[in-house]
Amino acid sequence: MTPPASGRRAVFIVFATVLIDTIGFGIIIPVMPELLRELTGSDLAGAAAWHGAIYFSFAFAQFFCAPILGNLSDRYGQRPVILCSLLAFGIDYLIMGFANWIGWLFLGRIVAGIAGASYTPAYAFIADVSPPEKRAANFGLMGAAFGAGFIIGPAVGGLLGSLGPRAPFFVAGGLALLNASCAWFLLPETLAPGARRHFQWSRANPLGALLHVRRFPLLPGLLAVHFLWQLAMQVYPSTWSFFTMLRFDWSTAAVGASLAFVGVIMVIAQGGLTRVLIPLFGGERPSALIGMIAGSVSFVAYAFATQGWMMYAGMLIWFVAALAYPSLNALMSQQAPANAQGELQGAAASLASLSAIIGPPLLTQILAHFSSEAARVHFPGAAFLTAAMLGAASAMLFARATRALAAVERGAPDAPADAAVAKATPDVPVDAEGSEPVRDARVDAK
Repeated sequence: MTPPASGRRAVFIVFATVLIDTIGFGIIIPVMPELLRELTGSDLAGAAAWHGAIYFSFAFAQFFCAPILGNLSDRYGQRPVILCSLLAFGIDYLIMGFANWIGWLFLGRIVAGIAGASYTPAYAFIADVSPPEKRAANFGLMGAAFGAGFIIGPAVGGLLGSLGPRAPFFVAGGLALLNASCAWFLLPETLAPGARRHFQWSRANPLGALLHVRRFPLLPGLLAVHFLWQLAMQVYPSTWSFFTMLRFDWSTAAVGASLAFVGVIMVIAQGGLTRVLIPLFGGERPSALIGMIAGSVSFVAYAFATQGWMMYAGMLIWFVAALAYPSLNALMSQQAPANAQGELQGAAASLASLSAIIGPPLLTQILAHFSSEAARVHFPGAAFLTAAMLGAASAMLFARATRALAAVERGAPDAPADAAVAKATPDVPVDAEGSEPVRDARVDAK
C-alpha cells in the first residue's frame, strides 16, 4: 500500500493531469461546428451530421481499444500508459488543427479513441493509491476534474475562436504535450512490479475482458448497471442543446451557461460532497442507489419542464445524483485485485463507449420523432423520459446485484458464500499468468 502522504500527492498529480487533459478537450468544443462547415461546405445541420459521424468513430475505436489499454497498464504499470495517452491526444489535436480535408478529422478522433485519452489508466491509478474506504471520494475527484475542465475549456475555446477555428486546436495540442511533459517528471508509478501480470490478447478485447471479470461474482451485475447508467447519461451530450432550444428557445449563450452550471455542480458534488455524503448515507452501496434514484427524478423533471428555470431546478438534484458514478466505480474496484484494475477499467470504458455508440442515435431519434409537427404525440421531453426509465432500471438492477453484498455488510448468517469471497478478493494477489486468485490465510480465516 502506498504511504498516505505519497498517496495524497499521487492523487493530486493525477487530478491535475486529468483536469488539464479535460480543459484541452473542452477548448475545441465551441469551434468544431465552424471548422466542420469550413471543411465540408455544409450548413449547420450538415455540420452536425458530420460531427455525429466523427463522434461515432471516436467511440467505436475506444470500444475496442480501451481493454487493450487497461491490460497494458496491468502489465507495464499505469504511468507509461497515461504518458502515451497524453502524447497521442496532443498529436490528435495537431492533426485536426492542420486538417485541410474532413478525413483528417476522422483520423484524429480515431487516434484519440485508440489512445482512450488518459481516463482508463487514470481510474486504475486512483484504485492503486486509494484504500477501499477512500476510493469513492477519490473517484469523485476525477469527476470534479472533468467538471472543472468543461467549465474552463469551452470558455477558453470561445475566446480563442476569435483568432480562427483552428487556433483552439493548436492550443489544445500544445497543452496536451505540455501535460505529457510534466507528467513525465511528476507522475509516479503505482503498480509494483510484483503485482503485474502477463499481457494476454484473449483478455485485451471487450468480450475477453468481460469474460475474465466474471471470476469475481459481483462484477458482471455491476458492469451491467454501469452500462445502463452510462446509456442514460448519453441524453446530455446528444439532446441537451437541441431540447432546450426547441422547448424554451434558448440561445447558444444560454445553453453554454446551463452547461457551465452543471459543471459547477459536478465540481462541488464530486470534489467535496462525496466525502461527506457517502459516509452519511452509509457507504458506497446506498450512496450509489440514492444517486441513481435522484438522477432518474432529475430526468423526469427535465422531461416535463415547462419553463427554463425548471431545468435549473432539475440540475440542483445532481448534488445528490452525482454520487452514483464514483460510488459505483468504487464498488467495482473493490471487487478486483490490484493487477486487474486496469482490465476492469478497460472493460468499463468499453461499455461506456458502447453506450456512446448506441445512446446518441437512439435518443436523438426519439427527440426528433416526438418533436416533429407530424408526430401524433408531441412531447419533446420523450428522450429525457427514456433516460429516466434507463436510470430506474439501473437502480433496480443495482439493488438486485448487490443484495448479497448487503447481507455480508449486515453480517447476516445466511449470506451467500460467493459474496463473502467477493469482498475478500480485492486483497488477494493474482498469479503472474493472470489465472485464478491465489488463496491465502486471510481469505480462509474469513
